[in-house]
Amino acid sequence: MEERGRWYVVHTYSGYENKVKANIEKIVENRNMQDVIFEVKVPIEEQVEIKNGKKKITQKKVFPGYVLVKMQMTDESWYVVRNTRGVTGFVGPGSKPVPLTDAEVKALGVEKTPVKLDANVRDHVRVISGPFENFVGIIQEINHEKHKIKVLISMFGRETPVELEFVQVERI
Repeated sequence: MEERGRWYVVHTYSGYENKVKANIEKIVENRNMQDVIFEVKVPIEEQVEIKNGKKKITQKKVFPGYVLVKMQMTDESWYVVRNTRGVTGFVGPGSKPVPLTDAEVKALGVEKTPVKLDANVRDHVRVISGPFENFVGIIQEINHEKHKIKVLISMFGRETPVELEFVQVERI
């Protein structure tokens, strides 16, 4: 696990997240540290706002004041990140940065693990999570880019199309 680095949370001055990301990336390049500091992320999510009847999509920081850094913790990498302009410190007790657990990384959606769907259109699937759990249906459509499928589920005596994530179904 340590070979490919862990994700650490870095606290920054509010509004400096993108500057800190750019500064760390520049230092990594200048000092040839790609083998110790792998990735820097400012998690953002799209928000849809309706203003004056017009739909507007804006980017909103998920954790204002924080930047995520995937790195191997060495004295040098700690020093470089810690002393980057705009960084106030690592998140963790005392002076010891604590890496995010695999569960936290997954929950934050920082690393998208590609989900493979072992099924095809017209295959029967069982819903294994969500409001339609335990329902059985037939796949109508598969969207590999969005990791979603359209399934026809029989409920109340009629076929109802439902959009589900790959991870919510299993082939039967």
